[in-house]
Amino acid sequence: MTAIATKIQKLKKERNAVILAHNYQLAEVQNIADFSGDSLELARKAAQLDEDVVVFCGVHFMAETAAMLSPEKTVLLPDSHSGCPMADMASAGDVLALRAAHPDAVVVCYVNSTADVKAVSDVCCTSANAVDIVNRIPRDREIIFVPDKYLGGHVAHVTGRDIILFDGYCPTHARQLKAHVDAARATYPDAPIIVHPESRREVCFAADEALSTGQMCAWAKNSSARTIVVGTEVGLMHRLRKENPEKTFIPLLDQAVCENMKKNTLEKILWSLEDLSPRVTVPEDVAQKANQAVLAMLGEGPIGCR
Repeated sequence: MTAIATKIQKLKKERNAVILAHNYQLAEVQNIADFSGDSLELARKAAQLDEDVVVFCGVHFMAETAAMLSPEKTVLLPDSHSGCPMADMASAGDVLALRAAHPDAVVVCYVNSTADVKAVSDVCCTSANAVDIVNRIPRDREIIFVPDKYLGGHVAHVTGRDIILFDGYCPTHARQLKAHVDAARATYPDAPIIVHPESRREVCFAADEALSTGQMCAWAKNSSARTIVVGTEVGLMHRLRKENPEKTFIPLLDQAVCENMKKNTLEKILWSLEDLSPRVTVPEDVAQKANQAVLAMLGEGPIGCR
């Protein structure tokens, strides 16, 4: 263990803290984390744990969600500038304008969004459960999906629903093109290709599976394939290789790198524990409304407008 890692472990105990790392974080950050996973999985984990301090190694909306679900805890984001370009594409005003144009629609909000956007939506979803969430909405209701047009388009295709899509997207996943899938097929003809549903529609169609990061990890573990091509942010390769050392994982695109995800470093984790900052909080009125959308996702039965 390096000197800085030793300092982090010591301070973590002193602060009664837990370190959570998203699947796209730097390998060294994932290695020092107590838990790794996707954004909602980690936010829910934060709410279940007894520690007073949560060091959330991800991007801002993820730490916001953890703060919403655990208002009594101190939630730290080691680099306060680690934002999400897709989340920043949609504002609460954008959602309200869509609501005004489609007053009877149900607003489905991808968890990759700000607390303000969640607060004016009806239900949240993740990339893993978006299809199930849409299937819970009565078929006579219009659906607005924000902010990711590619995930929303994937859900529309799978469910057969007409969905009004906001024009947002993940720049990292949008770099992946069908040409990259075709090239991977030619180079690794026996390897299955799995991609994230934030990818362009033609990329999802050309791949063998469109899966969330958590689903990718489970799929890879259960697959008999010895070589798998993976189309998502390259940080996931570390976890996949760590959990499946006997298998070979090939990134669909080496340049699928989210620079914001890489801003959290061991040094910044140490500083955040020393200073208990930068702290992420959500105004109580916003958090209360946003939590309703999250709770609607976690419930059962049909989903309608509030």
